[in-house]
Parts: sequence; structure tokens; C-alpha cells
Amino acid sequence: MEARVERTRKLVEGIKAYAICIFCNVCFAGYNIICKVSLDNGMSVYALVVYAYIVGTLTTALFAVILERKNDAKISMVILRDIFFLGLLGGVLGRTLYYIGLKDTSPSVATALSNLIPSMTFILAVLCRKEPLDISKLSAQAKVGGTVVALAGATIMTLYKGCVVISLNSAHHGTAASKLHLKKHWFKGSLMLLGSYLSLSAFYVLQTVTVKRYPAPITLTSLNCLSGTLLSAIMAAILDHKASSWTLSWDMSLVAVLYSVRFYKFLFHLFVYTPPNHDFDMYL
Repeated sequence: MEARVERTRKLVEGIKAYAICIFCNVCFAGYNIICKVSLDNGMSVYALVVYAYIVGTLTTALFAVILERKNDAKISMVILRDIFFLGLLGGVLGRTLYYIGLKDTSPSVATALSNLIPSMTFILAVLCRKEPLDISKLSAQAKVGGTVVALAGATIMTLYKGCVVISLNSAHHGTAASKLHLKKHWFKGSLMLLGSYLSLSAFYVLQTVTVKRYPAPITLTSLNCLSGTLLSAIMAAILDHKASSWTLSWDMSLVAVLYSVRFYKFLFHLFVYTPPNHDFDMYL
């Protein structure tokens, strides 16, 4: 009887991790749509990054104080260096390039290209010798095959926009010049998304190393958000001087800021992300 209960408990624990990953991906789809609407309505890319990281820093710091107040891990210069690069990869590069790419493409493209993150993470992990690669094993062959398929799909999504199936404007579909302009924006936006996902893949690899050195994931997440806040604020001060860009109203821009904090990702870190389970982070 006890053995059966133990097997059931282990089964529930295993399913819980995958269920949370699936839930996070469903939330990510809504995140793409809300941010796209906000950016199309005039929300500044740089202001959105800064606001999201400010709220993220405050909320994760609160949870860190409550849940990890007994944490006695020491912050060394090596950890501070890693936190700086995590903020750079996740905030300045990852999040900013993502919003620029989303603005020039669509939520469906952003979601489709995000499937490259596991492949890019796998490649970087192998190059950094954080992931063993024995091509004679079936699991390694599956990873390599999936990487090739993902890269081929991303290439198609980047280079081929496709034709209009349903148009709200039945009178005309635009001039050749406007179509060329849209195609250039589509290509540029896709490249920005690819750069964002490459940066996030590097972020995940570095984060796996850092969380082993500093085994307090919620506190580490808060410090990452703080680093991203400072670096993105410096970037915004340089690239966006207009005071109107920082105005928030009771509309989709405020919803986008709150949603960009991505509490579902925090849920993932809280219940799933531990050093033995870091591979799950590829699926977010």
C-alpha cells in the first residue's frame, strides 16, 4: 500500500511540472497578443521594458523576503558578474529585441519562432559543455533532429510571409510599394525576434550555472529583475527622451505592463525550477 502511494506521489509530481509548463505556454500566447495591441497603440518599447522590470523587481523581492528569508547564501563577485550579464541578456537584449520584433510582425510569428529557444539553448549548452552530446544515443539524435527541424521552420517563417487569406479591406490590398515596405518590416522584425530568442537561450544557460552557485531561485530572480531594471533604464534614457513615452493610462498599456511581469513564469520558478529540473526552462 505504501509503495503504491509513493508511486502515485511521484507520478503527480512529474505531471505537475509538465502541467505548469503547458500552462505557462498558454499564458505566453496571451502575453504576445496583449503586448502587440499595446505597442500598436503607441506604447514605447523601452518604457514597457523598464516598467515591467520595475514591477517584477518589487513583486519578486516581496516573495523572496517571505519565502527565502532564511537564505544564507553569500553573494560573491562572481555571482554579481553573472547577475549583470543575466540582466543584460534578459532585459536589454532579450526583452527589448522581442518587443521591437513583435511590433513589426505578429503574435503568431513571435510564438512560432519561440519554438527555436529549446534548439538554441541546446546548441549553446553543448558549445559551453553544459550538455553532453553522444550522437550514438537515441535521445541525442532526437535533439539534433529537432534542432534541424526547428531551424528550418524558423527560416520559412522569416523569409515567407504568405498571402492574405481574409482581408478586412476588400477594395484593394495596397500598392506594390506598401507591400514591399511591409515585407521589409516583416523580415526585420523576424530577425529581431531571432536575436531576442538567441539572447534568451544564452540567458537560460547562464541562469542554470548561476542558480547552482546561488541556490535561492526567487532571490536570484529578483536580483535579475533589478539588474534588468537598471540596465534597461539606462538604455531608455539614451534612446527615448520623450516624456510622453512614459505616460501610463487605464488602458491596454497598463495591462501590458502588469502582464509583462509574467507571474506565470514566477509560478514556474517557484514550483518547477530547481537545479535538477533546469531542462524545463527550455519550454518557456
